[in-house]
Amino acid sequence: MKKLFAYLALLSFILMLIPSGQLFAQTLEPEVQEVERNLSNIQSEYNSGFGFNVVMNNFGFGVGAEYRKVVGLSTEMMASFRIGGLRDASEQTFTDYFFGQQIIPNKYQRAFAFPMLLGLRHRLFTNIIQDDYRFFLSASVGPVASFSYPYFKDNNDNGYREQFSNYFESVNDIFTGWSNGDWHFGGAGEMKIGLDIGKNFSRLNSIEFGYYFYYFPDGIQIMMPNQPITEINPETGREQFIVDPETGDLVLQPYFDDQKFFGTPQITFTFGWLW
Repeated sequence: MKKLFAYLALLSFILMLIPSGQLFAQTLEPEVQEVERNLSNIQSEYNSGFGFNVVMNNFGFGVGAEYRKVVGLSTEMMASFRIGGLRDASEQTFTDYFFGQQIIPNKYQRAFAFPMLLGLRHRLFTNIIQDDYRFFLSASVGPVASFSYPYFKDNNDNGYREQFSNYFESVNDIFTGWSNGDWHFGGAGEMKIGLDIGKNFSRLNSIEFGYYFYYFPDGIQIMMPNQPITEINPETGREQFIVDPETGDLVLQPYFDDQKFFGTPQITFTFGWLW
């Protein structure tokens, strides 16, 4: 009996040690090790850069090129030139499902813009985010030239497109009407936040989100300046155009004003080289 009690006492002592050991192990935590950050300033990695741009905004697509020059530990100066479309904010495009023809109601002119911008880019969060993803805040301003040409063949030059069975003014395609175009000059600018991607400082890959704007002091007539005046026919009860009895022409009234300010959110993709 004495041996039995001795064995039971030894077994109880061993069982008491097992959970206490587990609890003791759970209270131990590894020491916090500081993560080594591989940070650098852009001035120590490259001096210049050149890239091609592809832009998307409410005016459509655009292309361009830009040059960058490092002027500080985290600052770059940049110059860019682009070609893109210019539209009125109220434009709506409708497509003929049978023939595929696209029509934009009330459109008067097509326009393209050629901005030349100069600005600065400054890197953000240099002590937090490593070089694989470099955030930049940038702003640019500069002159812009725009070329506009008629959207349709305004044969009677009245600023309204007639679409009647006996008199029809057709839409110009993208290659016709250039001889009747005009140049306009103004200012442009953009504000963006961008991300340069990759640790390889010989390649330029970036994406930028921002706001782009143009201002033309003399304005550009994108939409039709005139619209016909209508009245209700007392006999049929239907709406009809008012016609000048002497000339037989439609009686028109001012409709859309010319537009001086054009603004749009924009996404810019840039691919190029750093050296």
